[in-house]
Amino acid sequence: MHISERLKETEAAKKVTFSFEFFPPKTAQGVQNLYDRMDRMHSFGPTFVDVTWGAGGRLSHLTCEMVNVAQSVYGLETCMHLTCTDMEKSKIDDALKSAYKAGCTNILALRGDPPRDKAKWEAKEGGFQYAKDLIRYIRKTYGNHFDIGVAGYPEGSEDQADVDLLIDHLKEKIDAGGTFVVTQMFYDAENFVEWVKKCRAKGIDVPIIPGIMPIHTHAAFLRRAQWTKCRIPPHWNKALEPVKNDDAQVRRVGKGLIAEMCRIMLDAGIMHLHFYTMNLAQSTRMVLEELNLLPPEGTPVKQPLPWRQSLGLNRREENVRPIFWRNRNASYVMRTQDWDEFPNGRWGDSRSPAFGELDAYGIGLKGSNEQNIKRWGQPQTVRDIAGIFVDYLEKRLDCLPWSEAPITSEADPLILDLIDLNKRGFLTINSQPAVDGVKSSDPVHGWGPQNGYVYQKSYLELFVAPELLEELILRIESNPELTYYATNISGDLRSNNPEGPNAVTWGVFPGKEIIQPTIVEAISFLAWKDEAFRLGQDWARCHPVSTPSRHLIENMMDTWYLVNIVHNDFRQSRGIFPLFDGLQLESIDQPFNVDRVVPDNPVSGAQSTTPTDDPPTGQGAAVNDDSAWVRCANPN
Repeated sequence: MHISERLKETEAAKKVTFSFEFFPPKTAQGVQNLYDRMDRMHSFGPTFVDVTWGAGGRLSHLTCEMVNVAQSVYGLETCMHLTCTDMEKSKIDDALKSAYKAGCTNILALRGDPPRDKAKWEAKEGGFQYAKDLIRYIRKTYGNHFDIGVAGYPEGSEDQADVDLLIDHLKEKIDAGGTFVVTQMFYDAENFVEWVKKCRAKGIDVPIIPGIMPIHTHAAFLRRAQWTKCRIPPHWNKALEPVKNDDAQVRRVGKGLIAEMCRIMLDAGIMHLHFYTMNLAQSTRMVLEELNLLPPEGTPVKQPLPWRQSLGLNRREENVRPIFWRNRNASYVMRTQDWDEFPNGRWGDSRSPAFGELDAYGIGLKGSNEQNIKRWGQPQTVRDIAGIFVDYLEKRLDCLPWSEAPITSEADPLILDLIDLNKRGFLTINSQPAVDGVKSSDPVHGWGPQNGYVYQKSYLELFVAPELLEELILRIESNPELTYYATNISGDLRSNNPEGPNAVTWGVFPGKEIIQPTIVEAISFLAWKDEAFRLGQDWARCHPVSTPSRHLIENMMDTWYLVNIVHNDFRQSRGIFPLFDGLQLESIDQPFNVDRVVPDNPVSGAQSTTPTDDPPTGQGAAVNDDSAWVRCANPN
């Protein structure tokens, strides 16, 4: 969606909104850390994010990749910076084509700073002299596909101190096709408000977005203000000087100062705030909390569907997915990114599109071996593994190999039952409670348009030891309300489910057909099975080849079954859990013996537990990487 259209909608609704800027890190580890942070900051509820562009396309491949990931994987409306600096027309064309293919519909068109090795700005031969030239070219080439943002300078720019002349230039950029304005950072809110009035008087009637730089440290605050030559209100220096050597206190005091600045603008009718995050979350979050703009903790951002939508090319209308990936949204997007079309209204024929391979980036287990051992320990028995699952359910752990995010409040009605199952040796990896017609505005279960009602069937997915499987299936098949799928690593599928998808979530909304966005069905379950067992194998390989932990987890992946169960009466809140009454894994406390025979017909063709020399697994761990900083606060 175009940013200008979204801002006009929220302004008409008198709703305050905000957005974030990120820049491409210099290292692969930094990129993964930033993706993790972007994923977490999605829960803040930004209207959009933007990604900066290095001079001459430096790190341009990362900018394009980040735009694609933010848009497609994390469902963030994304704006890509694009500058004229050292950019010949062919590079501009490549960048615009990449943004288009990613589903991006917003560009921030900038002239750009001169390269560090040049004293003044010069146009590249065959390139563009001014931002207005770039804007005209984008409009000529892509029509109205892109919403085009431009830079504004309330206190002058690096090479032009005349603010009124810069407003004239801004009007030229708007007349060339610009549709919204993002300003350079500043700290003088009163001056910004007066500058906006001058812009309006010149006939600039598009949305104007203030660029806000949170205060992280005192030294960085002074350095950035000096670089951009922005005025610092005297009382700010007075407030920060006594605490300048204490970063935590600087952030605390800075939070109040930035919030005070934002309130002045909000009182003046500015309804959107754009934060230059410097790829960090804490200072920005503190300001948003001070302004009461964050959703309550544990309450998900209101969504049009019960899962996070992708905004990739041709995916905006997608509205049906299998439930199996509900805790691994990014993986589902990556494994389906090459589909020609995506389910809309019904699941359709799932045998036609193929799920992508498991070796694609972002699908495997995250984190280094050492980090995952530190996170989940070195289990010796199934009870030790069950204890890891219980720690996750009780929020002492924030992730499992099969769940990349902390457990949410939606699981609260099931928590005691889930904990009990795990303590008895049934390892649960996915679940949802039954919901019998709650309002679509419900803070926990709600989704979709206003004044609707949403429903859910209870669902449970878990790993089951082979010696317990037959009794469990016997109990399931004796209840006509229950359907299931069960498979081992070899894909030996058992089920009583009729052929075709089974909707487990649906919504009823005024003036619309019933929406069924979450389903269970066989082909996608088998595709998920490959991933689920692979994640367990990745976890096992975090441990050295000769350790009990390695053999224990590998044996479980080789011999246990992945089972999902649906109770088809959505009025029954605990209909699934009585199935397990009296069942417990007898060997739950028994250390795994490499030489012992696995009971009850071990799976033929299962992968061997013979030790091999495996390389470390992992896609990068979620740790802070604040060492790389580039100047991105000045969108000139």
